[in-house]
Amino acid sequence: MDEFDPSAAADRATTAILRDTLYGEQRGVIVDSPPGAGKSTLVVRAARELAAAGRPLMVIAQTNAQVDDLVDRLARADPELPVGRLHSSDPEPYDPMLDQHPAVRTAARIDDLAGLDIVVSTAAKWAWVRTDTRWPQAIVDEAYQMRSDALLAVAGLFERALFVGDPGQLDPFSQVVAEQWAGLSYDPSASAVSTLLAHNPELPQHRLPVSWRLPASAAPLVSAAFYPYTPFRSGTGPGDRRLTFGVPADGSAADAVIDEAATGGWGLLELPARHTPRTDPEAVGAVAEVVRGLVTRRGATTSERDTVAVPLTPERVAVGTAHRDQAAAVRSALADLEVPGAAEVTVDTANRLQGREFDVTVVLHPLSGRPDATAFHLETGRLCVLASRHRHACVVVCRAGVPELLDAHPSTEPVQLGVTVKFPDGWEANHAILAHLATHRVRC
Repeated sequence: MDEFDPSAAADRATTAILRDTLYGEQRGVIVDSPPGAGKSTLVVRAARELAAAGRPLMVIAQTNAQVDDLVDRLARADPELPVGRLHSSDPEPYDPMLDQHPAVRTAARIDDLAGLDIVVSTAAKWAWVRTDTRWPQAIVDEAYQMRSDALLAVAGLFERALFVGDPGQLDPFSQVVAEQWAGLSYDPSASAVSTLLAHNPELPQHRLPVSWRLPASAAPLVSAAFYPYTPFRSGTGPGDRRLTFGVPADGSAADAVIDEAATGGWGLLELPARHTPRTDPEAVGAVAEVVRGLVTRRGATTSERDTVAVPLTPERVAVGTAHRDQAAAVRSALADLEVPGAAEVTVDTANRLQGREFDVTVVLHPLSGRPDATAFHLETGRLCVLASRHRHACVVVCRAGVPELLDAHPSTEPVQLGVTVKFPDGWEANHAILAHLATHRVRC
């Protein structure tokens, strides 16, 4: 009998992390977090406990949206805790909602935030800070999204650091080709964590063992496909979450795949095999039809959070694509179909959906209709992000023939000395996901 207690497992992991952070002798602590494991909750708790222990800290995030979210979470968790939001000099440099928190102070100069227990900003902004005194502690959020050159630019500002991130997500973005540094311990395009471990292999490493976002139908697949060496479990069990619809299906393939996803957590709407332009009109139209069904059939969700049914509103639905032009085509198709609340449906690329959470997601598969399987479309992190944003169900729209495409295009990436081979690779992960989706297939 499985007696796994997700709350107890998560508490044990958090206690060990905080113990090493507060009382450990090492200068760094690394935490690997699967999707929806409470990473932000851990960062907020660690920041509050460090501040309470009399250790002022700087918090480093990778985007302004992440910074604003962390500041808001800190202010809501402890409304009287002084928190600084260091921002740029641009117009409207931060979310105005931060002005609602009396204890939050915003400034473009670090001197104006002197004496505050916690100061939060982006890595890019911290790189411009010059000070004679170092912070006793830092927390680096989304550390796997941070390039090592960005870490080098801020490393002189703090004594010790807690690094928290998701190793399965997209690799750090670089606008320049960095192959000449591949395999070197100081590769500037590598993630901050990989470079940190290359120079400090003795640093304590922890992992959060539970995903509170992914349902019981999704966590085993995502864990096996993308985190085979750091497995995790869902915080909920079968039947703890339900997705139902008040309007019956109309007999269309779109409604059939919606019902399949509501029952089994996954749905594959498969179109006929064909090589198509990137903005495949038929596939884009199918995505729009699925979204229309989701928002017009009076969907409702129940979960461990809400025992009373909560309406599935457009803002709780997202569409994920690989390219921006595909996202634009989906938005246009939603408008053409006059989908109610279409403007409130989030439609974006995997890069911009990273870190976000929705009740239901609709994914245009990166390899759908393609004549080849490029490194971009096979990137493990891209598929991982697209398959791990949902709390209830995920519908994938894809043309038939992708498994055959994968077999015809085995990985041809050059093997580089000193570069850790990433397992599983995109080829293997795609096969694992598609094999599971085949059991939830509806042909269009």
